[in-house]
Amino acid sequence: MANIRISTGSKTHTWRRTRKQLVPFAYLSPTILLLTVLSLIPIGIVFYYSLMNNVIITTDAPVFVGISNYVEIVSDSVFLQALRNTLYLTIMSVIVHLILGLSFAMLLNTKVVGPGTRALFRVVYILPWVFTASIIAILWRLMLNPNGIINYLLVWASLASEQIEWLSSRQLALHAVTFINIWAGYPFYMVSLLAGLQGIPNDLYDAGTVDGANGRQLFQYITLPQLKPIIISLAMLDFIWTTHQFTLIWMTTGGGPIRATEVLSTFTYKLAFSSYKFSLASANAFVILALSIGVALFYVRHQRATDE
Repeated sequence: MANIRISTGSKTHTWRRTRKQLVPFAYLSPTILLLTVLSLIPIGIVFYYSLMNNVIITTDAPVFVGISNYVEIVSDSVFLQALRNTLYLTIMSVIVHLILGLSFAMLLNTKVVGPGTRALFRVVYILPWVFTASIIAILWRLMLNPNGIINYLLVWASLASEQIEWLSSRQLALHAVTFINIWAGYPFYMVSLLAGLQGIPNDLYDAGTVDGANGRQLFQYITLPQLKPIIISLAMLDFIWTTHQFTLIWMTTGGGPIRATEVLSTFTYKLAFSSYKFSLASANAFVILALSIGVALFYVRHQRATDE
């Protein structure tokens, strides 16, 4: 009888402990369900399409082809050009975003500029972040038009002898859209780094000044180390977001002229909805996902190391 009571009490205790452990998952279940429906299931379907042929718009039965679609994609010259353009756009954007964001954040954090001027600068610097990507694309298409304000000012200032085809030139188009993306994205860095700068204790700078450190040394040995976690997080997120950039490219150049600004996102769109090669488009989408996952894993490992 005693053994039965002990066994029953042990089972009750185990059930209570299990139920207590399941409570957090019950609260998370709506989010998990939503994430599964909106993300995991579509990703699984796209992965299935990438391994098949004759999918979606076809009267033939789908045929399993394995990694043939991936081999065809990575050996395609257009894909390689889109990959190069994507890496150029992404790397240049991340680097210049960091330089501009940190520079403006330090300017807004300094006491050299008065409160009124700082407030005005904050409004001006944050403006690119207010507009959506479609509005930014339309504004810059108008300004970079051969008859637009940019060319007018360059000719007026004698910096150019003729109108420049900024978005129609194979030599200039990629640099132009990269500049637009940089202009649109630096406020995210500026706001985040400004918050980081304001969180650095002044005691550190006072101690460094007492030890004889100059401005450059204070920046190198105090400011940058304190901002390092924020900088790495911003760079990783910016890398992932920029590799997925579609709206800005599509509404300014559409990937042209002659694929000079073709990136992985526009290449995927054209494969799916212009050529109706949904299997190849799915494979290309998974290549983009693999790039993002690689950066995301690095970001997560860095976050864990920082927390420890």
